[in-house]
Amino acid sequence: LVSVHSFASDPERGLFILVLLVLVIGGSLLLYGLRANQLRSVGRYGLVSREVMLFGNNVLLSAATFVVLLGTLLPLVHKELGLGSISIGEPFFNQMFTLLIVPFVLMLGVGPLSRWKKQRFGDLQRQLLTAFAIASSGALLINFAYDELIVIALLGAFLSIWIGVMTVQEVLLRTAKTGVTYTHLKQLSRSHWGMVLGHVGFAVALMGIAITSQFSEEIEVRMQPGDSAELVGYQFVFKGVMPLDGPNYQGHAGIVDVFKQGEYVTQLMAEKRFYPVQRTTMTEAGIDSTPVRDLFVALGEQLSNGSWGVRLYVKPLVTWIWFGAFIMAFGGFLCMADKRYRLSRISSAKTKTSGAPSRLQEVN
Repeated sequence: LVSVHSFASDPERGLFILVLLVLVIGGSLLLYGLRANQLRSVGRYGLVSREVMLFGNNVLLSAATFVVLLGTLLPLVHKELGLGSISIGEPFFNQMFTLLIVPFVLMLGVGPLSRWKKQRFGDLQRQLLTAFAIASSGALLINFAYDELIVIALLGAFLSIWIGVMTVQEVLLRTAKTGVTYTHLKQLSRSHWGMVLGHVGFAVALMGIAITSQFSEEIEVRMQPGDSAELVGYQFVFKGVMPLDGPNYQGHAGIVDVFKQGEYVTQLMAEKRFYPVQRTTMTEAGIDSTPVRDLFVALGEQLSNGSWGVRLYVKPLVTWIWFGAFIMAFGGFLCMADKRYRLSRISSAKTKTSGAPSRLQEVN
């Protein structure tokens, strides 16, 4: 999808990628359609059951994928049909993903607590009310911590805490008879912990996305050596510019000291590099990252009177997005490492005893 978006301005490459996607995705769907009549399901599921929750999540994830595909390919198709150029931007994706992510997250929390086949909704009322109360309170506290109440940030924080609380309750339910001890937690399968980490990682990433997208601040200022600018309680002092002479580039590096409430925080170096062979200019932002916020400084063009254009950013919880993705990936590895999904050969002694040919079997 990134490649399609990158080549959106090139009609020939865009058409090639569009045809390639039609062949690959269309061929896969065609194979599925030809074999669809061979699929049989005799199970009957209640409206509230783990199967229905899993099915609903798969439908919503497929819809989200289709939204991304539609928003990326529609400008290409529109242009190839000679209807002119159109642009589908951030408002479209934000609105569509908000409509899809809310029911997805709600079912993501309820699904692990539900039984297979059928679940009485009344049996889940206590867990649902507990999660709702904690998520609502936590979301309000987080928004008040940033001195501003924004609906999207409030909703994102609520959904993130909702997943976390429901996941904890699911683990407590699994260990209700034995008690929450290290020994009993260790007895849970790797695939189960993979599911838990996948949900926790998604909650962490969702919190980072919601807070970063709504509470990030940036300004673009004109600065000379000794000038300072303030942003979200941070004071950025421009110390000046030093020349750069790299192995295959030349350029300048702007040096900025950062203070908060008069105390020194860090020094950032923002580079502007020129590569003579490629005849291209690249900007390397100066970044200071912590678990609660990231500071960015980008060096712009040199202006009159020795001043420079400088762009300053303060972005909260950016690292949560990356950390959440790492947790989800680790959960996936745990699921793959579960012994129930491994294949091993039957020992030769057992094969000789049974007289059966050597074959693969699943280890339970």
